[in-house]
Amino acid sequence: MFGGHIETESRGAWVYTSEGRGFLNCGGYGVLLMGARHPTVVRYVSEQLHRHPVATRVFLEPQAALAADALVAVAPPGLERVHFAGSGAEAVECAIKMARTQDKRHLVATVDGYHGKTMGALSLTGRDVFRDPFGPLLPDVDHVAYGDATALEEVLARHPGECCVVVEPVQGEAGVVVPPDGYLTRVQELCRSHGAFFVLDEVQTGLGRLGAWWGADRERITPDALLVGKGLSGGIVPVSAVVATPAAFAVFDRDPYLHTSTFSGAPLAMAAAQGALAAIHEDGLVERARVLGDELLASLGEIARGHYGDGLREVRGRGLLLGFEFVRPGAAGDLLIELVEQGVIANHSLNSDHVLRLTPPAVLSRSETDFLYEAFDRACGRQASAYSLSSEGGDGHA
Repeated sequence: MFGGHIETESRGAWVYTSEGRGFLNCGGYGVLLMGARHPTVVRYVSEQLHRHPVATRVFLEPQAALAADALVAVAPPGLERVHFAGSGAEAVECAIKMARTQDKRHLVATVDGYHGKTMGALSLTGRDVFRDPFGPLLPDVDHVAYGDATALEEVLARHPGECCVVVEPVQGEAGVVVPPDGYLTRVQELCRSHGAFFVLDEVQTGLGRLGAWWGADRERITPDALLVGKGLSGGIVPVSAVVATPAAFAVFDRDPYLHTSTFSGAPLAMAAAQGALAAIHEDGLVERARVLGDELLASLGEIARGHYGDGLREVRGRGLLLGFEFVRPGAAGDLLIELVEQGVIANHSLNSDHVLRLTPPAVLSRSETDFLYEAFDRACGRQASAYSLSSEGGDGHA
């Protein structure tokens, strides 16, 4: 599909293959906000690797506490307790169990939402093609339309005091779907009024990806539990986390052995998390994501519209999470392949076949940004004639 390339090295915004070719990495599923092998993250991880990478779990070990303090310092106010895990799906599983300790056993998620593929997380993920081969999944799960607070309220009213609601600030895998202004505020209000446990899944959107530390910041909300992943790894050691209120975390505080895993909070992963947070601070990556994201959304959107015309349904996004939705099936996939030919890595969207997704790093230089514009322009030029609607009459844009 992608020419048989074998990737062997990465540095900054670039991935290199065995034949020595470089590709500008605007994919990576949102992991690489700071690019690959950021020197600060490498330093934190290297020092820990050569000192104490895995703990006995018998004695106290400080790295998890240091990482938790650093994460809480940037989390929405009121989120003070942290459980570390290795993947976003593990964080989702932890949040489901946390909700059950509060007697919230009826799960509510959104259509086309994505929360991972372990059994509990898959029960929340809103696409049948991933769910059907593995049923039965968890019982008592409803999926409501994303952005529709009325639909959510109807479900919560049928199950007062029983629900755990899990939503994303922006649906990434659904094709970068941005909700109406005020939606998250309304979700929080409904959860409070109906006694529901509110989980905000920021695995893809958090830590600056949207041009703010969290999607929650835009509406100044505080969920019961906030899920973190991807960028927390610094692109080096997988790590995720659930950041929760003391009330949500209470049962875990009383019995720390209630939910554990061997590598949860491993010192090497905790060093990566501290290094990632330090790098975001040092390089001002949240602000850079906001400014660069606004520029890319406008400039790449103009390029795409110029080539595809009415074959491009919409260009949308926040910060450095950008989506290009096409009218015709196949357009997003063919542009993804053409971009690779032009030296740029992008992402498809797991829950939307019509959307090409870009998640560039915030560290792009001026020359790298210009490289992206030129490659995107060439790729669109080569593919648009097959997908612009006006080409049905032989008058394509390319």
